[in-house]
Amino acid sequence: MVNSYRPKYLNEALKIRGEKNVIPLAGGTDLMVRFRNISGAIPKFDKPVLFIGHLDELKNIEIENNFVKIGSSTTLTSLLDSENIPSILKSAISNMAAPTIRNIGTIGGNICNASPAGDTLPPLYILDAKIVLSSIDNQRIIPIDKFIIGPGRNDLKDDELLTKILIPNKKFNKEFYKKLGTRKAMALSKISFAGLAEIEDDKIEDIRIAFGAVAPKIVRSRTIEQEIIGHNINEINELSYSIVKEYSEFICPIDDQRSSSIYRKQISIKLLDYFLNNLDNI
Repeated sequence: MVNSYRPKYLNEALKIRGEKNVIPLAGGTDLMVRFRNISGAIPKFDKPVLFIGHLDELKNIEIENNFVKIGSSTTLTSLLDSENIPSILKSAISNMAAPTIRNIGTIGGNICNASPAGDTLPPLYILDAKIVLSSIDNQRIIPIDKFIIGPGRNDLKDDELLTKILIPNKKFNKEFYKKLGTRKAMALSKISFAGLAEIEDDKIEDIRIAFGAVAPKIVRSRTIEQEIIGHNINEINELSYSIVKEYSEFICPIDDQRSSSIYRKQISIKLLDYFLNNLDNI
């Protein structure tokens, strides 16, 4: 039987985190699978568990200083129910798992899992989300693409907890999200695509593009985005070939039981081409 801690307040949780070698657990939908034991048995955690999913300080959603601030233990269902959450993030969450899992799973857990197929990650990348990492006597705020450093790897220190996600409260008038999986529910992504744009008088004022499950990390290129910004949408058809070619260098999927690398790359390019050439009517 593994030892566990269930603090009453966040400060108590941070104190335990700083003093003990523990595994933080909010919803546990990823961790229960990672440490699964034989059917019907208690999971084989290799460290004591620190329960944080019940802490009210980690379950709030608010608008402050032009940011949407989301507590890390906020459930996916709560995000869907909130009017303050960007719609493209809601689109991704609505395609995740099944309602029973969304009722338990948390946004912080999906981020910390750092899977290239993590459903919330492409929208969070293009929303320029930042991650708040707290210890008992310090706090760091870093961009999400700096926090996730590889498949299953993040920059969370041994004495830290992910406490908040900060999303700039910026509006876009064009968005497109698509996930392809083996089935509609309870399936990992074969590929996911998220795109945002701000179009004014047929001119691209801002554009953001991200791909999931096609590389070791989420694929987003600010350099290519800057090359697109400023163009008229009527020019995109002529530019799309070179844009797709540039993105192709970053899209390097693998073969696995869910899909082939060839299929993933072809569909990624088709989704990108569709987004670029339909900015006027998405």
